[in-house]
Amino acid sequence: MATKHEQILHYIDELPVGEKISVRQIAKAMNVSEGTAYRAIKDAENKGYVSTIERVGTIRIERKKRENIEKLTFAEVINIVDGQVLGGRAGLHKTLNKFVIGAMKLEAMMRYTGAGNLLIVGNRTNAHELALKAGAAVLITGGFDTDEHVKKLADELQMPIISTSYDTFTVATMINRAIYDQLIKKEIVLVEDILTSLESTIYLTTDQTVSDWYERNRETLHSRFPVVDHNLRVQGMVTSKDVIGHEPDVVIEKVMTKNPMTVSGKTSVASSAHMMVWEGIEVLPVVDDSNKLEGMISRQDVLKALQMIQRQPQVGETLDDTVTNRISLVQGRPKGEEVYQCEITPQMTNHLGTISYGVMTTIVTEASNRVFRSTKKGDLVVENMTIYYLKPVQIDSMIEIVPKVLEAGRKSGKVDVEVFNDGVLVGKALLVCQLIDRN
Repeated sequence: MATKHEQILHYIDELPVGEKISVRQIAKAMNVSEGTAYRAIKDAENKGYVSTIERVGTIRIERKKRENIEKLTFAEVINIVDGQVLGGRAGLHKTLNKFVIGAMKLEAMMRYTGAGNLLIVGNRTNAHELALKAGAAVLITGGFDTDEHVKKLADELQMPIISTSYDTFTVATMINRAIYDQLIKKEIVLVEDILTSLESTIYLTTDQTVSDWYERNRETLHSRFPVVDHNLRVQGMVTSKDVIGHEPDVVIEKVMTKNPMTVSGKTSVASSAHMMVWEGIEVLPVVDDSNKLEGMISRQDVLKALQMIQRQPQVGETLDDTVTNRISLVQGRPKGEEVYQCEITPQMTNHLGTISYGVMTTIVTEASNRVFRSTKKGDLVVENMTIYYLKPVQIDSMIEIVPKVLEAGRKSGKVDVEVFNDGVLVGKALLVCQLIDRN
């Protein structure tokens, strides 16, 4: 039976998109305390189907599909620019597909403004009205207001008109930054994106027997199953090794491996891959905050996802991407010797103008990874790293990185890395790593 918290989440999820909700309303509708209602609303906000806006309240929004994660809702725009809603609250859940800066004549401005757009403009009332009629929302900069008839029009068309105290350039920069952050998130594939759902997951309960395991094994040809109690909370894992030698009527709870390793839906696929490699695990149960089973992921699922990530075009650069994109192979070296070079830009330095520790770590790890890729040993996951700084590396320096594979087994390896600046040794590192074969 679903808990009160789950019942409230389901109730919120069933509300029409755009409806305003409150703690008091939910508490009254579901006959729960306001504290319970508040916690459920915050959870719904984390799950992405409600949004809380200052001076507006909490509204039910459309849950974004993963392929549209880089698009912002007007509700999110308000929070980004610290805006105030002047009209059209019913349209806050809608998604904008592009924004237009209204720094041109009115006729030209309207040629670029269409349905689903966000027009960023100052106190030009005619532009506000025409944009709303074209199906676009309006963001008024400089803290200006608009006419009452424009606000009423926004309410009628259910398209937001928002005011912010920031100037146009600052607003455009803030929205661009938010979209860019969303693009980076789009690249990070999460467990919830690839899991086998609960409906398709085969599991056993603690009071079932070894004979039930054999039956599931014949039906699915799988040998590993999660074990749950009657509230679907994960209690263990049972494999072929666990049941061998036991009588058919022995209860699963007595032979299972208790307290198994699990992941949440918000865990990254890369992190799950590390866990599976380090622990030698083939499948992982996916659970929610209360340890309730939500599905399963297998090593095969993870490897497919990692291959998909490699094939996808870059859609948003992280700081690590900025650093690794500047690392290049030095040509003309003897066969079997790989040397890389990297220019130290201002973004890679600390407050003293020398290379930061984090950047050095990224450079050393990337050079080591490339050496393993060139020998087709797979990708590495760093298990342990020791770095020695011998001399400071100044801004605008060109450094050379020389990684040497000391040991390369089937699942692990060791790499010695030396870093030079103008022929002088400035740093050394030793990496102990696990290997992931993505083939």
